[in-house]
Amino acid sequence: MTDRTRIIFGNPIDEKTVRQAEASKNKFIKKYGDDSKADYRFAAEDIRTLDFMGAKKLVFSEKPEPLAENALIVGNIRMGFGHYRISMAMASCAKALGFTPYWLDLAGFEATGSKMIREQNDLYSLASRISQKSFLFNRLFWEPLNSEGFRQLSYNAKDQKNSELLVPILASLPKDVPYIATHVWPSQAAVHAGFTHVVNAIPDNWPMALHLSEGATHTVQTDFAYLGYKMMNGFAKTPLKGIPESQLRMVGRYVDHELLKDLEEDDKDRVARAGGAAPLRFLLTVGGAGAGYSQFLSMVKHLLTHVNAGRASVFINCGDHKDVLEKLRKDLAGTPMRCFVDDYEGLKSFAKSMKSERAEGLTAVCCGDIFEAVYATNLLMPRCDVLITKPSELAYYPIPKIFMKHIGGHEVYGAVCSQEAGDGTFECPDEKSMNAMIDRVIGDPDLFAHMCRRIDEMKAQGAYDGAYECVRLAAGTSR
Repeated sequence: MTDRTRIIFGNPIDEKTVRQAEASKNKFIKKYGDDSKADYRFAAEDIRTLDFMGAKKLVFSEKPEPLAENALIVGNIRMGFGHYRISMAMASCAKALGFTPYWLDLAGFEATGSKMIREQNDLYSLASRISQKSFLFNRLFWEPLNSEGFRQLSYNAKDQKNSELLVPILASLPKDVPYIATHVWPSQAAVHAGFTHVVNAIPDNWPMALHLSEGATHTVQTDFAYLGYKMMNGFAKTPLKGIPESQLRMVGRYVDHELLKDLEEDDKDRVARAGGAAPLRFLLTVGGAGAGYSQFLSMVKHLLTHVNAGRASVFINCGDHKDVLEKLRKDLAGTPMRCFVDDYEGLKSFAKSMKSERAEGLTAVCCGDIFEAVYATNLLMPRCDVLITKPSELAYYPIPKIFMKHIGGHEVYGAVCSQEAGDGTFECPDEKSMNAMIDRVIGDPDLFAHMCRRIDEMKAQGAYDGAYECVRLAAGTSR
């Protein structure tokens, strides 16, 4: 195994950082055990929610099974919903291009590396929630860490060493299988394990050393991110050697095949509703970390004034946060609310009916299954008109967007990217600005139609083909 901690893309790492990286790895070994000699083997289970993609989940098994001849592995972790959502886009486009997608969640095993991931994810989720409650914590710690701390090359050096703990999980898998990672740890793990066709799908628009995985092909969604990674701009106090062209590609936005195939028709329906044919449909999402409830509640209450006037209908995906749904029920007591709670089949039928039927009122969705919780947004997105979300992974999806305040400084440039592209607004960080933006989008059909036109133009330009291109890169068939 090559030591990728001491030199990263030709840039030497100081000895103090190297020692800290080694100490971090040893801390996890001491806490969770050394499984470097373990012989982990895999079988595949169907993922019921993603059966239309033919997606299969890799699980440890005493009765191992070979991968399909046309296999493509999507390496991911559960960290909020974002990395799962991008993984679904990759699996969807892999299926569309003739591959059998295998889902590999490296956080989902009883292995040392998996426990390391879960510990760090728990800390990240906790800090994310605290940042929404404590102004000082957010300003003095969380924002600087997410925008500048994760940006430093020294941070990547430590992650590279910790990700060596993931190698035993991958040891039994064929090393030449096409492999797309939607988080840097699965990418680093695959490179350390000797995989030869690794794509590291970088999720954010803000370049950070956190996302580096030397040895993989790094893909980005925007030209802004391409330049930042090409130069490793701001990754250290002095100029650095950047990522060579052979390991860096700007591919476009990562979007599911199912969301693209009828996009122009969906946009025609949206423009018609905005012109008065029916209430404008707003889709709101609760993130995987469950943060930002206060602003969420205030904008729902404001939207209800439009719902009562027949100008809007509202759809809320609470994800797997039943506590959020219960809070909404309590805080909106007396408001009629259609609910789909662990009723995914019912939601599928309802979403299908929205194509031809008028949808009114307030609808909430909550699914305990993680795949259902994430994909519920995808089911509703083609049938809805405006997505209200923080500027995370959903900032790049083909639907008009209103942006809530970011959670973590790395998300800021997601909103900037969408605003410049013309398919979304700037961030609305408080109740006043959010309510004003909602009113403007409802009251200005020309503005809304402009967003829909831009989405159609971007599709024609291939701006949403990033997931297809990641599949082609991993398979060695990229044009």
